[in-house]
Amino acid sequence: MSGGRLTPEVSAEDHTIGPDDAPVTVVEYGDFECPSCGMAYPILKSIQRRLGNQMRFVFRPFPLSQSHPHAAHAAQAAEAAAAQGKFWPMHDTLFENQDRLTDTDLWRYASDLDLDAELMRQEVEQEKYAARVSASFRSGVRSGVNGTPTFFINGRRHDGPWADEGDFLRAIRAAASDSDRG
Repeated sequence: MSGGRLTPEVSAEDHTIGPDDAPVTVVEYGDFECPSCGMAYPILKSIQRRLGNQMRFVFRPFPLSQSHPHAAHAAQAAEAAAAQGKFWPMHDTLFENQDRLTDTDLWRYASDLDLDAELMRQEVEQEKYAARVSASFRSGVRSGVNGTPTFFINGRRHDGPWADEGDFLRAIRAAASDSDRG
């Protein structure tokens, strides 16, 4: 593990799952339409299950709109879902249906998750959450993110392997051990 530092640090503004006092925090800058992020999704879910309360996971949207035309609206839909208390169910739905992210799909997912789909549609079309997504993107750039997914473990950029669950889990556990000693 090497590389840059996370800027800004994790705060109440972030979408987090897991305890705030977990010994390890993993932050992902990701794009809902990115195939590599799609590959990372089940690996992270498995690691979350394995580590339980020992890990806090944070997702920050980093839509690469030039390459992924649906990424920005998907990120805004996730933010709209967050405003209705369902960021993580929408996050999971978007990754599980990564090849179906048109606006029509987004509204259907909102309905499936018992969200106010019409409100979400209006908010996304009016770009209510565009500034929040843009701020997340800019924080990624400041942190040295130049592609997705990019991970930070306890505030340090993880430049090691992540596509093999065992390797990624070892890096995360090593960071947790370091925090126990610190």
